Amino acid sequence: MFLRKLFAFIKRDFLIETSYRLNFFLRFLGNFLFILIFYFITRLFGNASIPYLEPYGGDYFSFVLIGIAFSDYLGLGLTNFSQKLRQEQLMGTLEAILVTPTKIPMIIFSSSGWEFIHTSIEIFSYLLLGIFLFGVRIAHPNLLAILAILILSLLSFSSLGIISASFIMVFKRGDPLNWLLTSIFHLFGGVYFPITILPGWLQKISYCLPLTYSLHGLRLALLKGSSLMELMPDILALGLFSLIMLPVSLVALGYAVRMAKIKGSLAHY
Repeated sequence: MFLRKLFAFIKRDFLIETSYRLNFFLRFLGNFLFILIFYFITRLFGNASIPYLEPYGGDYFSFVLIGIAFSDYLGLGLTNFSQKLRQEQLMGTLEAILVTPTKIPMIIFSSSGWEFIHTSIEIFSYLLLGIFLFGVRIAHPNLLAILAILILSLLSFSSLGIISASFIMVFKRGDPLNWLLTSIFHLFGGVYFPITILPGWLQKISYCLPLTYSLHGLRLALLKGSSLMELMPDILALGLFSLIMLPVSLVALGYAVRMAKIKGSLAHY
């Protein structure tokens, strides 16, 4: 039953996405140009040694490529649920879905199935472009550790996205959290530069963000080939974020749905 519903959501979203054939190509082209910008920025450094990058192999382009690629999962988690909520409301299908026996967590995560596949394809294309066109060297990574980091990262990011969607369901007039959270995560999460370059008091903010541990662990795994035990601090930190944030987000969503039902505003955005 679970797999059948999951497949139904993915199939529906896939058909909608493929009806806009030019969109996928333009997104890929945009990704390529974005990578190209950082490739030429890296060439400004020449062969200069940058101490901040030594824990990750010393190459800035490899560092930033992984940051850009895997921060897409952050964007997926933060924005996808609110976007899907708005889409269901505009299509008039949200109320119909919520009155079925399908539970809310199932609806939430199934509606993101296709976007997860799509984002994963984009991330894979980032890495392929980096390896074959720009000479990025990937170590022999521990796949089990990478899988654990990705799953826990997605749970943490998705929890924030569910809270964001709950905010929209209750207040209707847009979501101020998404833009603010995205900016904070990109600045303090180590997407474009190592967090060690920040002043000590600002680094404390970085250590409060799941993206920091996600990117740190993935860079060590992919660029240095770190073992599962070496990556365990990052994995445990992400596990703690997920353990706290996921139940909170589901409670917030349940409250938002109840409030919207009471007000009769499920179909309004």
